[in-house]
Amino acid sequence: MNQHCDEAASLLLVDDDITFCSVLKAALEKRGFCVSVVHSVEQAVPLAEANPPEFSVVDLKMSGATGLVLVKRLHELDQNTRIVVLTGYASIATAVEAIKLGATQYLAKPANADEIVAAFSHAPNGNTSLKVQPAQIGDLAWDHIQRVLREHDGNISATARALHMHRRTLQRKLAKPPAGQK
Repeated sequence: MNQHCDEAASLLLVDDDITFCSVLKAALEKRGFCVSVVHSVEQAVPLAEANPPEFSVVDLKMSGATGLVLVKRLHELDQNTRIVVLTGYASIATAVEAIKLGATQYLAKPANADEIVAAFSHAPNGNTSLKVQPAQIGDLAWDHIQRVLREHDGNISATARALHMHRRTLQRKLAKPPAGQK
């Protein structure tokens, strides 16, 4: 934790992508937050119950319970908690549900620290205009390949086996990222 956590705003970061959490935690700490990181709803609930955070960043899809379960619980614990829901699988239905359950804002991944901090100041109301951009199939495939590649520590052969594809096919896909990923 930061040395200045006594005066810094508390932020609970909940995402099952360990690398993403590490990068985002450092970026949010540079912006003055005292960040606690967990990787599941099941880990987050007792932490939040013991000390409800002022801010929270919650991934929608994780193994175990969905991020919406946590959004609802955080809102029950403290209606003033500012909650940003992140997802790689954006849809209007889940955005509306997240806002109804108490989220401050809903952002499609990839979202950077500046976008997240700006989203905390968003005031939800009945006229909220949701800027949800459905993920393109190429982006979803690229993200999945990158996640599996990270799980195999960058080993192309092991990743190809896990994805049930030929190693050369995987190498071609990696050499040509989708337009939004360059």
